[in-house]
Amino acid sequence: MTQPDPAAPAGPSPLGRRERMVLAAVAAALALLLFWLRGGLQPQAPLEQLARRSPELPLALSSGRPTIVEFYADWCEACRSMAPAMAALESEHHGELNVVLLNVDNPRWSPEIDRYRVNGIPQLELFDGSGSSIGRSLGARSRPELASIMTALIEETPLPLLAGVGSLSPLAGGEAQNPSQAVPAQAGPRSHG
Repeated sequence: MTQPDPAAPAGPSPLGRRERMVLAAVAAALALLLFWLRGGLQPQAPLEQLARRSPELPLALSSGRPTIVEFYADWCEACRSMAPAMAALESEHHGELNVVLLNVDNPRWSPEIDRYRVNGIPQLELFDGSGSSIGRSLGARSRPELASIMTALIEETPLPLLAGVGSLSPLAGGEAQNPSQAVPAQAGPRSHG
């Protein structure tokens, strides 16, 4: 009995060598195209890009530049819709203004969430060049609104008159000393309170 030749093909191949090479080249080209369309090695979403390049809060507040601190969450649609304008304006004003993002779902930022009484997102805390809190913005902002807020901070002019934007003023005589004057507990930022 004769043994089959191991060098001989097992049967007719449905694709020839040339066809397999063309198919592999097309598959590689499609994989590269998909990789490029998804943003390559960089995350596509502007919110994640902005959060990744955000300076640390203490560093930003001591830099001598005005600072915007945005309290956000990855799942927040208003935060995501505002992110492209915020990222573009942050790039335009790079070196004039700091933009810091703090994720309300990260327990690291719980003290800041309590300190700035965050009870809904997006919430912007506004600081002058000396690191003093001068205002707040509640809710999503359009690009023109963000631009006017940033311009006011950079030029040290009053904050724009927009719904949900306000200057902060210290309480007369400092913090409430009588427990009956204490501020009631607020809902957390995840509750949309």
